[in-house]
Amino acid sequence: MCSDKIAISVDNVSKCYQIYANPRDRLKQFFVPKVQNLFGRERTRYYDEFWALKDINFEIERGEAAGIIGRNGSGKSTLLQIITGTLTPTTGTVKTNGRIAALLELGSGFNPEFTGRENIYLNGSVIGLSRKEIDNKFDAIAGFADIGVHLDQPVKTYSSGMMVRLAFAVQVQLEPDILIVDEALAVGDALFQKRCFRQIEKLTSNGVTLLFVSHDQESVRTLTNKSVLLDRGIQRRTGLSSEVLLEYRRLLHEEENQYYANLTTDISERAQLEQETDVSEINIKPSEIESDGSPVVVLRSDKLSFGEGEAVINQVELYNESGDRVNVFNPGEVITIRIHFQVNRDIDKLNVGLRIRNKEGVKVYSWGTLNQDMQNISSGTDSELFWKRNFSAGVKEFVDLRFECTLGSNLYEVQASVSYEETPDYFSQKILHWRDEAAFFHVHILRDSYFFGGLTDLKMKAIW
Repeated sequence: MCSDKIAISVDNVSKCYQIYANPRDRLKQFFVPKVQNLFGRERTRYYDEFWALKDINFEIERGEAAGIIGRNGSGKSTLLQIITGTLTPTTGTVKTNGRIAALLELGSGFNPEFTGRENIYLNGSVIGLSRKEIDNKFDAIAGFADIGVHLDQPVKTYSSGMMVRLAFAVQVQLEPDILIVDEALAVGDALFQKRCFRQIEKLTSNGVTLLFVSHDQESVRTLTNKSVLLDRGIQRRTGLSSEVLLEYRRLLHEEENQYYANLTTDISERAQLEQETDVSEINIKPSEIESDGSPVVVLRSDKLSFGEGEAVINQVELYNESGDRVNVFNPGEVITIRIHFQVNRDIDKLNVGLRIRNKEGVKVYSWGTLNQDMQNISSGTDSELFWKRNFSAGVKEFVDLRFECTLGSNLYEVQASVSYEETPDYFSQKILHWRDEAAFFHVHILRDSYFFGGLTDLKMKAIW
């Protein structure tokens, strides 16, 4: 067993599947190599290997909340099945310390012919609870599931939403040491998901170890403090959730670029074959050449940024109404966020924008010059569009984004970006440079003169 401090230990875990072209090859693989071995011949292999996981290593301490994130097909579900013991690794070992409650595939662990009530007792007995212990918890389970008279109907008649309600209620009320949650919660409605997340936070605060898998980056950021990023079965990064999620966004960005690069290549090759264009007419990605023909160096100024590099964010500053550079504000003050950027090639159709998040990772607001341009186009006053400006290579500029502060007391992060917008509507966007943690500021509440609670001031009025 792993030490008392470690709840989950994954050591060099790999999982390989044998892929057969047809059932006949599977039958051959069962008999032929054995016969060849009897005659001392080299054994023939009738399958291809697919490594769903390759050399995965991490540890999760007791009471820690950890996330696993990655695209579909990255190996997340395979890893969870290995951790819960429903799947055996090809190589490596997994050690767990404590009672595990797992909410994986929808309906897993339920007998479809049994009623909801019978499945509650079945699940409880499987993890070692006595009937009396389950009796004591039954009302809490039924109340959380909130499926009414359906509790005494066969589970096979349940909707997907009812199924996940019952499954989650059973797992969290049975007092696990380790709670493993896969994407199943996405099936529930918004209100039920809110109750689930509240219950998860309650469990983790009581010392339960959480392993959480979701495509919702903000949920992972809010619920976990460390994460593992998987990509095609490879462990790309492990660390603080904020850093891992940044790497995940960078990975998605790189894959999107590769997709469009391949698409451009396919179009060019097809055009050549059809002799509709000559080589001089083939489109080349703007990021591949400078105006003088030399290669463009894609700038990645630090680990918190990514992008094509045709324009970059140099600096972000915050100013108060008096023009002083500060980073502490009160509600009601005017905040100016100045974004300095540099253009590395002749270009137009730019959008300079930002995203503001609080310290809990919740996105409070996102906006950019294109938002203002879209409003002007809609109103018919499109003569002064930032999107229409032409920028020459080497030019350094800045944009001021100004707003009245109505934010609640918190620490806020400013993420800045400059993007190329093919059309003035956000439908065809290419990130030239994105920068996390470009600036920070704090908002204090004036308790005597301007006091409210929550994320932002809704400007309410009392009428009587």
